[in-house]
Amino acid sequence: MFRFLTAGESHGPCLTAVIEGLPAGLSVDTEQINKNLARRQQGFGRGGRMKIEQDRVEIMSGTRFGQSLGSPLTLVIRNRDWENWRERMSPAGEPSGPAVTSPRPGHADLTGVLKYQRQDVRDILERASARETAARVAVGAVAKQLLATVGIGVTAHVVNIGGIAITPHPAYQYRDVGRMAATSELGCIEAAAEQKMKEIIQAASDQGDTLGGIFEVVATGAMPGLGSHVQWDRRLDTRLGGALLSIPAVKGVEVGEGFNYAALPGSRAHDEIFYDPQQGYYRETNRAGGIEGGMSNGGHIIIKAVMKPIPTLMSPLASVDIITKQVSRANTERSDVCAVSAAAVVGEAMTAIVLAEALLEKFGGDSVDDLLAAVDNYRRRVDS
Repeated sequence: MFRFLTAGESHGPCLTAVIEGLPAGLSVDTEQINKNLARRQQGFGRGGRMKIEQDRVEIMSGTRFGQSLGSPLTLVIRNRDWENWRERMSPAGEPSGPAVTSPRPGHADLTGVLKYQRQDVRDILERASARETAARVAVGAVAKQLLATVGIGVTAHVVNIGGIAITPHPAYQYRDVGRMAATSELGCIEAAAEQKMKEIIQAASDQGDTLGGIFEVVATGAMPGLGSHVQWDRRLDTRLGGALLSIPAVKGVEVGEGFNYAALPGSRAHDEIFYDPQQGYYRETNRAGGIEGGMSNGGHIIIKAVMKPIPTLMSPLASVDIITKQVSRANTERSDVCAVSAAAVVGEAMTAIVLAEALLEKFGGDSVDDLLAAVDNYRRRVDS
């Protein structure tokens, strides 16, 4: 069973992730992890923190000579900004630095201090920060390396920022999305839309405001049968939806046609099934987004997620001081104007993690060779 935990605060010494269930014999490429971490830091509209951090992973356990051992894999990402926060974020000793007492609307701040009975919002916001997603991107990069051994690829791109959207049905092949998005500062595959996105991001920045948007994740090469229809929590779309909604500021997810289904009759909502002796069962459309009945159906898995505007505004909204109970303005933290491009990389990572879980759940294997043998046998059966 592939699973992971992360630990660490935004301005603490480091972020840590522990992965359990990774099969032995996987070549773990540290530079591939670092490339994914660098992608998460990209994007027009990112804040000053990205100029400080240069995320690099250190593998502390679970590999030997570059190969996984089957034991827990520990990943560490140092926070360079920790040096500036040593006293205020010290794990021991006396409190230092000003307390944060004006919670931000739309953030975990107020509910967190009420739930955990804290007097300083920083006790909540440090862990609630999207900085934690750097650890998830590292885990997702390992998951992608595992998926690649069986021919599954996962990539993401930005399709909408602040209402500026790419062409609804662009003429691109899904296998080219990653290559095309990599040439864009916003991870957007359409140059004209990207330029308009940059313009409205700059305008929002000038006004002390923030913007959200939509990203799309595409998984290619998944065999039919990942996930299951037999219990609600084993459905692949259930798990993918939960994984994407776990990303800070993501408030909605759709698979395939998603909300567009509301305007479609059944005759145009589903993907007709055909058979050819050479290619077996196939579909000429993919309205289902590669998932039917809670299981991958062999088509591209296509998911979109919407990210709300970041709650930290340089022109802050009204709030209440949690100590004095007086009217105040919400706290301001160094933050981004728009982080949809970063969220897309995190969404890609979370999708890869769920697919890796589903892959190992179905095929098992304590070693990569055992996994590959099981997958090869299954593919031969379902393709016959």
